Amino acid sequence: MSSRQEEKERRKRERQEREAAEKAKAAGRKRMQMVLGGLLGAGALVAVIVVLVVVLSGGDGNDEQDLPAGAAAIPAQKTSDVKEAAQLAGCTYEAKVPNEGAGHEEKDFKPTDYKQNPPTSGAHFPEWYDDGIYAPGDVPELGKLVHTLEHGRIDIQYKPGTPKTTVAQLETLYNEMDGGHHLLLFENTTGMKYAIAATAWDASLGCPAMKPEVFDAIRAFRAEHIDKGPEVVP
Repeated sequence: MSSRQEEKERRKRERQEREAAEKAKAAGRKRMQMVLGGLLGAGALVAVIVVLVVVLSGGDGNDEQDLPAGAAAIPAQKTSDVKEAAQLAGCTYEAKVPNEGAGHEEKDFKPTDYKQNPPTSGAHFPEWYDDGIYAPGDVPELGKLVHTLEHGRIDIQYKPGTPKTTVAQLETLYNEMDGGHHLLLFENTTGMKYAIAATAWDASLGCPAMKPEVFDAIRAFRAEHIDKGPEVVP
């Protein structure tokens, strides 16, 4: 009788031990799930924060932020004298460039067709580009650009690879000058040696580096040479 009782007690203890072990394992699994869940939650939170920072900064951290035309701030004008402004900006100003002609030809003009780079005169295509701000790649026909100078326009151009912030500032300058009246702004296609240049018929302004003083140089150049081409076109 006692042996049966002892066996019963033994089985009871074993069952209790198994149940205790199972409870301990279950508690351990729950703690692990909570830890992993916390880590995953923290990781997700970090990922969300990173995404928000990238989105709010306007890119992947390497790209410059695009600004609407006219939204970038530029320095106020300090001088209107074109020679003084060019000197302060370190630009080369040529008030009278030797004329290379004004004939019309229906051909694909190249930089080698002109002595000046960027050109300020010479034979050109019968059609021309309208005034405006052009995105890179939108003005591939050099002959049409030269024709705009004959009509008294000022062509403001920047070399390929110019930072977006600088382009945005040039767009602000463009809009500041009578809303872009008789002006074109575009990426240079002639492989010019300058960072920024402005051309008119038989006149040029070439700036090897972009700096705050360049804005005054362009302002003064435009005031001095706009609408002085051999053909007056409204």
